[in-house]
Amino acid sequence: MEVPAKKPQVTVVLPAYNEASVVGDTVRKIKHLYPDFEVLVVDDGSTDGTLEAAMAAGANVWPHPYNIGNGAAIKTGLRCAQGEWVVMMDADGQHQPEDLARLLEHKDRYDMVVGARTRKSKTKIHRDLANWLYNKMASYVTQFAIIDLTSGFRLVRLSTAKQFIYLLPNTFSYPSTLTMAYLRSGRSIKYIPIDTKERIGKSKIKLIKDGTRFFLIITRIATLFSPLRVFLPISILLFFSGVFYYGYTFITQGRFTNMSALLFNSSIIVFMIGLVAEQISQMRYDRIE
Repeated sequence: MEVPAKKPQVTVVLPAYNEASVVGDTVRKIKHLYPDFEVLVVDDGSTDGTLEAAMAAGANVWPHPYNIGNGAAIKTGLRCAQGEWVVMMDADGQHQPEDLARLLEHKDRYDMVVGARTRKSKTKIHRDLANWLYNKMASYVTQFAIIDLTSGFRLVRLSTAKQFIYLLPNTFSYPSTLTMAYLRSGRSIKYIPIDTKERIGKSKIKLIKDGTRFFLIITRIATLFSPLRVFLPISILLFFSGVFYYGYTFITQGRFTNMSALLFNSSIIVFMIGLVAEQISQMRYDRIE
């Protein structure tokens, strides 16, 4: 009688696009340190032999027929993972397999454990500045101190993460969406400081194009998860602009102008839109729960 294979407790998901030079070493290192883990490489339409290198190293590989995006690869990984816990990490050599154990130490106390890059990490200065801005924006929206919003090295329980797959974009911003979705639904997050190495090969992220896209996506995510945190400050700004402009025109011209009326009306409209958006957001999460 054939004994069924034991289901792995942990699946390590590696989204990969043209990482043939490093993905094999990454997979071998993980399998050497954690032989009982499932290593799942999602090949996002690579053209350089990434699929073959991952398979030769002993990983389970799920290929995309063409390049869809880093977030799409993560979604495929979550759908195909067999473990109760899933670790998402980059296949480009930045994240160190030795740090997997540090994340797993906290799995029974937190819903998500994130590897937060320290100042010792090999990162570009412009990305550090952009990440600082993103962290501040997300911390304001969620009212939680977010240390590394865009880190792709994180541990989640598979059954929980699957509830949010439909929210994740196909691009590089899936960590931002997943973080804010967890916080919005009242789940706990733990940040673990890690040092990352300089990636092997050329980065797929374009500074201007993807930087602008990140900013727009984070704004959209903020509006999706906590609308009043976005709409209320705008409403207040419009209201006080109307007050100050009315005071100026009353003193200089002795009258109430159309511009003041427009600012007051806009303030009320923006506030009411924020209230409606907040109710819609709450109903969405009530349905998930």
